[in-house]
Parts: sequence; C-alpha cells; structure tokens
Amino acid sequence: MKNIRTVIRSLTAVALVASATSCGNVVRDGRSPSFLVIQKIGGVQGSTSSSTTGVVPLTSDVITMVTSGGTCTTASPCPTFFNDTGIATLSLAAKDVTAAAPTSNNQVTITRVHVSFTRTDGLNREGIDVPYSFDTASTVTVPPTGSVDVPFDVVRNTAKLEEPLLDLRSNLIIVSMMANITFYGTDQVGNAINATGTLQVNFGNFVDK
Repeated sequence: MKNIRTVIRSLTAVALVASATSCGNVVRDGRSPSFLVIQKIGGVQGSTSSSTTGVVPLTSDVITMVTSGGTCTTASPCPTFFNDTGIATLSLAAKDVTAAAPTSNNQVTITRVHVSFTRTDGLNREGIDVPYSFDTASTVTVPPTGSVDVPFDVVRNTAKLEEPLLDLRSNLIIVSMMANITFYGTDQVGNAINATGTLQVNFGNFVDK
C-alpha cells in the first residue's frame, strides 16, 4: 500500500509540473510584450463599390457579367472575375497589464497576410473542395494605443478560374466556407507577432446588379 501511495504522489507531482509548464508556455508564447488583437473583420465584394468597413458574411460572386465599359454592352456583356477584399481592424493589448504605458517600440508593423479556406462538412482538399491557400502582402503599422484598418485580399480573381469555384458558374449552388486569416508582423525591436481571425464567405453565381 505504501508503494502505491508513493507512485500516486509521484504521478501527481509530474502532472502538476506538466500543468505548470504548459500554462507558463502559453503566458510566455512569443517575445513581444503585446498581443495582436483582431477587433473585427469584414469583406467587400469585388464587383461592388468599395466599403470602408466591410460586411459579414462576404458574398463572393464567382462570375460577373459587366454591361458597360470598353466593348461590354447589355446585349453583349463581358464575363469578368473580380477579387474580393477584406478589411480588418487591429489593435494591441499588453501581456503585462501592470507594465508601464506602451511606447513607440511596442507598435507592430504587419507585412504579411495568410488566407486559407475550410468547410464545416469536412471537405477541405485545396483545389477540389476549397480554393488554394495563399499569402499576400499588406503593410500597415498598428499603433501602441488605438487601432488601425488593414486591407487585404480574401478571394483572388484567379481562384474563380479554378476548381471548386469554376464549377459554381453553371449551377445554382451556394457554398459557404470559412476564410481563416492570419496577420504576421513584428514590433519595432524585432519580436514576431501574429493573430488569426475568421470570415464567412458565401460563394455562388449571384444575380448581377
């Protein structure tokens, strides 16, 4: 019985050490003194006029028949493929709330945005079930206090020329996906920082306005 109690105490001690180590890693994850916070993400359909805030969910038209401009007319419309953009509002939050007020060293410059797609039905093969993931450049600096809007591409126009979006031109199916958007940057002393948000995107061949 004594041996059993000794084993139990040993296992408990190991579990406590593992738990403390895990929590510590979460707290210390990344060397930047700040968290990157995504306050909101909205989408802007490429065939519509630009928006300063974006909408949720994003309606992505896989093909748009343009009836004006160049050789495009109502009688002979031009099939066109627009990229859809997004707008995210980013801010910073201090990891240590008792620390001194943030300075210009704490501001973060975003330089890269990664976009990938998933579906709730588990069909997530790129180029078959969902568009290919991609990286895009978008440079903006998040101030130590306050917030800033970051524009970026959500759906590339080239994705509308590939499966699975290509197949949506000829049917009335609307497919909903989640765009997983990760912002990458560094603070002014070189510490890497990132944050991921999600935007619902509904793909289909919608009625052109």
